[in-house]
Amino acid sequence: MRGIRQVGVPIFILLNHSTAFDKVFHSILGSYSAWAQEYCSELCVSFVQTTYPHVASRQSDSGGSALLVLLDLTTAFDTVDYDLLIHHLAMSRVRGQALNWFNSFLRNRSQCVEYMDQVSDRSPLLCGVPQGAILSPLLFNIYIRPLASLVRSFGLDCYQYADDTQLLLRLEPGATSIPDNFTLCLEALSNWLRASRLKVNPAKTEILWHGRSTGLTHLLPTFDGAALSPSPTVKSLGVVLDLQLTMEVQVAAASKQAFFHLRQARQLTPYLSDEALATVIHATVTSRLDYCNALYVGLPMSTTRKLRIVQNAAARLLTRTPMKCHITPVLQHLHWLPTDYRGLYKMLVLTFKTLYGQGPSYLRDRLSFSHHRRSQ
Repeated sequence: MRGIRQVGVPIFILLNHSTAFDKVFHSILGSYSAWAQEYCSELCVSFVQTTYPHVASRQSDSGGSALLVLLDLTTAFDTVDYDLLIHHLAMSRVRGQALNWFNSFLRNRSQCVEYMDQVSDRSPLLCGVPQGAILSPLLFNIYIRPLASLVRSFGLDCYQYADDTQLLLRLEPGATSIPDNFTLCLEALSNWLRASRLKVNPAKTEILWHGRSTGLTHLLPTFDGAALSPSPTVKSLGVVLDLQLTMEVQVAAASKQAFFHLRQARQLTPYLSDEALATVIHATVTSRLDYCNALYVGLPMSTTRKLRIVQNAAARLLTRTPMKCHITPVLQHLHWLPTDYRGLYKMLVLTFKTLYGQGPSYLRDRLSFSHHRRSQ
């Protein structure tokens, strides 16, 4: 209908001076983890997604199994309690004027609804971090940080990235029941989330069970009143993990998305310059092929074939190269590594940076060093 604007997710609009301070405080507090300069969220994602296959393989080889639980928090950023967040900031040694600035940054905000030429009365916002603010993901990480310590106190591993939380339970060979610590952990987790004004959606909480699970799946406890059951595939931080950890489902999903955007870019070709077309392809196609491609290292070429097809099609579109021409010279002209080598190159660069102190500590902890003596 003409004159009607679709209502979407509200975006918090910051004043210019507030945005400047927002960036300054982010540069100070975000000097580590995935928000550090020259880092990206993919480092955290790759770390989490490589940890589970590593643990699952070791458990499976020894006759045990591994259980990955992916929690789903409902509108987590919108339910952050200001008093609790200020308390967590103080416990993180934020003091004085800095703590006062955060208190001012969070409070005394309001919202309204605009429809055509009508504007509703303003209502005060009593909770939640500003959507669209640079600091919001970092503030939420500080807010939810005690959750990891709680989970680890029950002997489970916990991995967090913003509002995505994953629990990892190891089951020993010959286990005939679900460990009590897992049930107690879920109960304590539910109580902590409730006390922190966070709401978990148990119906959307996913479980991936790798290894021997015969006779145990029906023994899984309930979580917040909902029954838990394993799934053949789960989606974690944009990466699809399948039961056998073959990554075939993830490769197929990434290829499908990239092909869709490549077809859209092809329709824009008559209206874009070569430079603009390259920007569109990098932003919508190759970025999806490269996302977490370190997880593709070591996969059979038959699995990654779809990624190569998408990359070759993107290179031909960008250079207007017909199908009868070989693709290798085209990739060399564009200085594009083939998809099978892009993930390996990224892994080597991350390893080099981590060795020389330019990478996050959680990656360095995963390295194992080997010293060989020269033979006499």
